[in-house]
Amino acid sequence: MPPATPIEQSLATALRERLAVIGDREWYARDPSSHLQRLQAISTQIIELQQQLPPPVDPQLAHYLQRCSYDKALAFLEAH
Repeated sequence: MPPATPIEQSLATALRERLAVIGDREWYARDPSSHLQRLQAISTQIIELQQQLPPPVDPQLAHYLQRCSYDKALAFLEAH
C-alpha cells in the first residue's frame, strides 16, 4: 500500500486528538463548556479532512468515517 497522504496523516492526528479530548475527564470536570467546544471543533476538522481525502478512498475507511466509527477509522489508518 502506498504511504499515507498528508491528508490521511492529518486525519489520523485529528482522530487521535479527538480521543485525547474525550479521555480528558479532568478538563471536562473543570470546564465542560470549553471541553465541548474543543470536541465540536475537532469533530468539524475530522469532517473537513474526510472530505479532502483523495479518491479513491478505501471503501472500508469510507464506511468507518460515514458511520462516525472514528476508533475503527484510526485503527485502519494506523494499520495502513
